[in-house]
Amino acid sequence: MLRKVIAAAGIVGLAAAGTVTMPGASASADDDHRRLRLLIQRIATQDGAPGAMARVEERDGRKTVIRSGVGDLGTGAPIPEDGHWRIGSMTKPFVATVVLQLVGEDEVELDAPVDRYLPGLVDRRITVRHILQHTSGLPDYLKHLSMPDIIANPLTGHDRRDLLATALKHPPLFKPGKGWSYGNTGYLLAGMLIEKVTGRPYGEEIKRRILEPLELRHTYVPVEESFLPRPHPRGYVRTAPDAAPLDRTRLNPSVAPSSGNMVSTASDVNRFFGALLGGRLLDRPELREMMTTRRTGRESGSRYGLGLERVRLPCGGHLWGHAGDFIGFSTRSGVNADGRTVTIMANLKPGNTDAQDDDLAAALTTALCD
Repeated sequence: MLRKVIAAAGIVGLAAAGTVTMPGASASADDDHRRLRLLIQRIATQDGAPGAMARVEERDGRKTVIRSGVGDLGTGAPIPEDGHWRIGSMTKPFVATVVLQLVGEDEVELDAPVDRYLPGLVDRRITVRHILQHTSGLPDYLKHLSMPDIIANPLTGHDRRDLLATALKHPPLFKPGKGWSYGNTGYLLAGMLIEKVTGRPYGEEIKRRILEPLELRHTYVPVEESFLPRPHPRGYVRTAPDAAPLDRTRLNPSVAPSSGNMVSTASDVNRFFGALLGGRLLDRPELREMMTTRRTGRESGSRYGLGLERVRLPCGGHLWGHAGDFIGFSTRSGVNADGRTVTIMANLKPGNTDAQDDDLAAALTTALCD
């Protein structure tokens, strides 16, 4: 269900890079995004990704798409202007939004123990807030799986109880609420919590509460579907810095249930973040909780709320958004105080991780500052 709009919300070979000016866009968009275009080109050349793209949308409806490289190494086809891909941890803001809607409906208490809803699974001191803010101290199950094995066997299914058991075999990182460490185990639990409280799969709740009201027709929550809808870029990995890209477009996403398995498009992701930060999905008290942050300790100085990250912009102010990495794809999205929404994507992960991550982050802040 759509929540009432909050007025003045609280955030208020490789081809050369090309700019596609969408209907209603300024004729000077190419000049305005010169620095962004160079960064997108660098991701698709120097950083080793087959291709990269950016979609920039203004509050007044202007849209610009910038693409470089290719979406398919076999055919040389460019990245589709608005293709489908796996958005990875961008799933977390969707899941957190549903949990906070349940908080607003008095179905879930934010500072109640997770044990109240999922008895006997984790330390009784761990609260719902802790699992949404990465302050639970739970080990990240994904760090204890073999990434080479997952890449070598992309169609293997994973049971989330087994994934949780993998995490719980290891000691806590810290006492609940006494530290911060980004991970996937908390959001695995968040999906299970949604199902226990509503009696429906968390993917159905995301569809009912977010995707249908916002008309996000190209976004969905797969279970074990390994194919991406057309159009889509192909997703690649490099098993070593000098290795040839390996196609891993077809993949069983059950390795990241409710923490990173969603599929979407740049326009849908932008619409979601614009609606979320514009107050259309959460009432004011829940949006305020989501945007109440704590330090992450990262060099960027970022702060993390409940499924939402705040990063200082070099031009002043902050962006609100999230990153999303999954095998084959890497995504960064954010919104600035002017309501500009930006999504950046490269079709390589893992690969030349440090350089690509740095340039994806730079592309996002550049697009929000231009």
